[in-house]
Amino acid sequence: MRKGCFPYDYVSDVEKLNDTCLPPKEKFYNRLNDEDITDDDYQHANHVWNAFNIKSLGDYSDLYVKTDVLLLSDIFENFRSVCMKAYNLDPVWYYTAPGLSWDSMLKLTNVKIELLMDYDMYLFVEKGIRGGISQCSNRYAMANNKFLPNFEPSKPQNFLLYLDTNNLYGWAMSQPLPLNNFKWIDFLEVDHIDENGEKGYILEVDLEYPESLHDYHSDLPLAPESSVPPGCLVLKKVHKILEFHQESWLQPYIKMNTQFRTEAENEFEKNFYKLMNNAIFGKTMENIRKRVDIRLCSNGEKAERLISKPNFKDRTIFCENLAAFHMSRTSLTLNKPIAVGMSILDISKTLMYEFHYHKMKACYGENVKLLYTDTDSFIYDIKCDDIYNDIKNDINLFDTSEYPTDNIYGIPRKNKKVLGKMKDENCGKVMTEFIGLRSKMYSFKVEDCHLIKKLKGVKKSTLEKKIDFEDYRRCLLEDINLYSSMNLIRSVNHDIYTVTLNKLALSAHDEKRCLLNNKINTLALGHYSINCEQR
Repeated sequence: MRKGCFPYDYVSDVEKLNDTCLPPKEKFYNRLNDEDITDDDYQHANHVWNAFNIKSLGDYSDLYVKTDVLLLSDIFENFRSVCMKAYNLDPVWYYTAPGLSWDSMLKLTNVKIELLMDYDMYLFVEKGIRGGISQCSNRYAMANNKFLPNFEPSKPQNFLLYLDTNNLYGWAMSQPLPLNNFKWIDFLEVDHIDENGEKGYILEVDLEYPESLHDYHSDLPLAPESSVPPGCLVLKKVHKILEFHQESWLQPYIKMNTQFRTEAENEFEKNFYKLMNNAIFGKTMENIRKRVDIRLCSNGEKAERLISKPNFKDRTIFCENLAAFHMSRTSLTLNKPIAVGMSILDISKTLMYEFHYHKMKACYGENVKLLYTDTDSFIYDIKCDDIYNDIKNDINLFDTSEYPTDNIYGIPRKNKKVLGKMKDENCGKVMTEFIGLRSKMYSFKVEDCHLIKKLKGVKKSTLEKKIDFEDYRRCLLEDINLYSSMNLIRSVNHDIYTVTLNKLALSAHDEKRCLLNNKINTLALGHYSINCEQR
């Protein structure tokens, strides 16, 4: 049994459902994804029509919906079985996966998390919440090494390497995290802090960034977390210190799901157990300030009363006698453990910064250039004799489990799914060329493999069919904007429409970095060499 095929665009009115034969193959064209069905798909549709003795397209539509629902119910029942086996909890009692994950964690750990009862503490922690870093530091690189057919021995060897951290937030959640006994303190000997001790601290400080460090740190500026000033940064003043008791109370749950994921036999279960870990982080970061009360109203007098209230924000009119009024909340219950979420974010950054500065910069110095970084990944340009030999010699830092068993580098397959290990996203295939325009907008080529393209905000089908590597190159060198049209489903006042949107797809403009005149290299904002015009 498989999902059927249906001519969505062809059925533009109810009368089409009276057709007594299956529409021709070209009528199955999907305008939403800009694609035709395959010959095999059309043959399957014909087989279904004949096997079930279909009399009209309406009957075919009914059968299509029934089989779709039955397939989904089978999948959901299997999902329930997976959850019951792993957690002994039934997902039908939950609205969302994060809610299921949170209860699964509490059931296993039996932990009691103390909430912040001091409003000033809550605001203090809330102000410290910062997401992951995503930026394109150097926008172009081409590899030249002995593993490429067009290798030029007369030029220095360099390798392009795309590394991704195994479940970064899962690793961070396995570290000591805030649990209870929150209190303000006036003094702290920062040189004597035990990072894995029972006491943890959140500090608000003033730091000075010496110009002597700007060049060395330009690709990835320091100080993403509140800690002892790293890399010779100068601590000028400590404003506040929040102390708390910490434990690795999430570690058993993270470890359990990681083991489930390692043993999973299909992609669904691998992704599900990863979600069950990451969803915990999301539950610690819920921003209840964004919640809105919606009041449905069909009475003019009541509508006037709602509009006159100070917490009225907006309204949505559905028809002459029905509207929804958006009201901000007049009271909030700050009952989320945001100190845990804030700590997870900052702890995760320490792993990334330690790898970049204590491993890559310490090992390669000026011969390593960071091209791109995003929360849990790095793309590097490295000048060395053999990067794969270096990985083999430092195997304890890497997950090489997805390299071919007989890979040409002689790298053993180790550390499968181990939290916090760096994994070569290309699995040993040689990366040849990289172009990055800004955060979430880059592309690269891999030897003997397809082109990799990343472009946030653009449909996958549009990216695959309408944008190629040369478009990235044109935007990089000619400083142009590239627009692309895409078909989307939009809901306006709960009415569903298919719309064609002409959207900015590629742009060389980057607000996160200062672009140099060569259009390739950039500087971190605040770098001492940025002149007034560039600022």
